[in-house]
Amino acid sequence: MPVPPPPDAKVARFRADVAALAGEAPVRLGLAVSGGPDSLALLLLAHAAFPGQVGAATVDHGLRPENAEEARFVASICERLGVGHAILSSEPLSEGASIQARARALRYRLLADWAENAGLSHVATAHHADDQAETLLMRLARGSGLPGLAGIRGQRLLREHSEVRLVRPLLSWRRTELVSFVEQAGLAAVDDPSNREARFDRTRFRALLAANGELDPARLAEAASHLADCEAALAWAAEAAWSLRAIRGEELELDIEGLPREIARRLARRAIETIRAESNLTGDWREDGLDRLLDTLASGKRATLAGVLCGGGMTWRFRPAPPRRG
Repeated sequence: MPVPPPPDAKVARFRADVAALAGEAPVRLGLAVSGGPDSLALLLLAHAAFPGQVGAATVDHGLRPENAEEARFVASICERLGVGHAILSSEPLSEGASIQARARALRYRLLADWAENAGLSHVATAHHADDQAETLLMRLARGSGLPGLAGIRGQRLLREHSEVRLVRPLLSWRRTELVSFVEQAGLAAVDDPSNREARFDRTRFRALLAANGELDPARLAEAASHLADCEAALAWAAEAAWSLRAIRGEELELDIEGLPREIARRLARRAIETIRAESNLTGDWREDGLDRLLDTLASGKRATLAGVLCGGGMTWRFRPAPPRRG
């Protein structure tokens, strides 16, 4: 039985949203489809907007016994639509701390492998305005800086050194309108019970949004978009400042005279990351120490952060910290 497409006006809107992220030229578009209503709506819209140019993949994390059956369910819908489909699986993830973060990292790794092998130029996910609103509130509650408050980005590389780009064309769409496409097509979407588990931050903030009518997800998503524009502007300004003020000799020197604190923070972060890369210092480092470092350097003193010795004054200096004795 054929699957009814979404309304023409919605398909045209989706086509324009993809073009804004991926360009006007035809793209080979991959879709991450879990079987939930959001990703099924993405599948229906993409198939109608770019017939013959899309492929879909479903990641089986092995977290629930139903995952394999849900992946086969998506495969059956793709077969009805005439869309190629792949099931991506690995060793099952074990329950434990940060299970959602680990599942997300696995999902993107498997999607990147699939997209590169399939010769896809872009992979789309079904993140929408309600997701964006939840993300903004979560990061506000954590005291995030501007990069975090910019929320879910519309596009980025799927992974480092990859030519495949990750795009999120539904960030201006509400969850309710996506669900309606799926219902009108007569499809019964997958119900993931983890979306209702209060132990997850996102579930609690979703409930907060639902219980407070004054928190309009569309407006919050719009605010995140404005913050993303601000973040892009600051990144541009920091890049320009780096090209003019970073001097490399025996040490990496930064002329920070007259710079706003946020630009100085970004230059200091880049200097530390540059020294760490050149010195083969591995492992993550806690950026929450940057504010204390900036205060120390502004007072003319020096400090060590992430294995980098930093000296203050009007010119900041960065070099590898000497090995600790003993």
